[in-house]
Amino acid sequence: MNAEALGNVQVTWPDGECINVPTLWLRDVCPCEECRIAQTQEKRFHLATLDSVSIETLTVSDDQLCVTWAGGHESQYRRAFLSGDHARATPRWEPWSDDYSPAYVDFKSFQANDSCAETAIEEFLRSGVLILESAPTEEATLELLAKRLGPIREVLFERIHNVKVDPNGYNVAHTNLGLPPHNDFASYSWPPSVQALHMLANEASGGRSTIFDGWGLLEEFRSDEPEAFDVLCRVGVPFREFDKSNETYACEPIIRLNARGELVIFRYSNQLMQVMNPSDPDIAAFYDAYYKLSRRLFDTDKVRRFRLEGGQILIVASHRILHGREAIDDAGCRHLQDAYFEHDNVRNMLTVLARSHD
Repeated sequence: MNAEALGNVQVTWPDGECINVPTLWLRDVCPCEECRIAQTQEKRFHLATLDSVSIETLTVSDDQLCVTWAGGHESQYRRAFLSGDHARATPRWEPWSDDYSPAYVDFKSFQANDSCAETAIEEFLRSGVLILESAPTEEATLELLAKRLGPIREVLFERIHNVKVDPNGYNVAHTNLGLPPHNDFASYSWPPSVQALHMLANEASGGRSTIFDGWGLLEEFRSDEPEAFDVLCRVGVPFREFDKSNETYACEPIIRLNARGELVIFRYSNQLMQVMNPSDPDIAAFYDAYYKLSRRLFDTDKVRRFRLEGGQILIVASHRILHGREAIDDAGCRHLQDAYFEHDNVRNMLTVLARSHD
């Protein structure tokens, strides 16, 4: 019997419980040392090496299934393995509560104390925000965060970006204007997923930092405006950022979902958004949806405002959290540096820290 005809295997355990598993899956996950590399726990066997897949015999005991495949290969599976959920558990994000405020963690403790770092990273993965305080105010301090956040994500322009009021700056951040909610580098096909903003000195008045729970807003928008939400998931939007030496450009939807329909990226930057083609048949529906979402964003309880002082580092999960700044009222010294990291590496650090308890 070939693989297409065989379909599923039904297993009835001695206590009467029945399970059904796909035949190809069963052959693919054989745990024997001939099919898996014991040293690395990687698969050695590949389904493509077989012309067909069929079972000669099945033997069931209380806690084990034994299969003899056509060709003579034998596989043994524990009952717990066949009944288990093999999806890797990952920390789950949570929308902000009405009384949410960012967590403040001592910089030196975060760097030196594994238990403190583990708790802080768990909070970051849950809420999308973390503020480190009492950090050094020397330039390039953000390099030190590689110990906890993984290596800095290289982008064009600067590895560590200096943000000051600068009449020659290439970005609105270099003016004293307010910055509306956005995430950086919407002009990359895969924007940096973590951003750290380190305030070295802040003697200016005004310029309070703002953060927005973008995914929390999107879930409400999906529930209230499903058709508009769908438009923002499928219509590409052009984004561009450039200076005299570099240019980045991407045309991507504002909302990206994964295969399970879960939020992956909220790409939002009014300042980098480029002119769209007015003859595009989707343009009217897009702008209707974009207007509705933007109105909610600017009239929402999902914003928090605070002053970022010298020696504080704001860290945001930038595929979820939008950040911004109120207008700077005077020209007092205000020097901020920012750099980018990757969410995958932060999650890896939590796994590594958790292993240290085993």
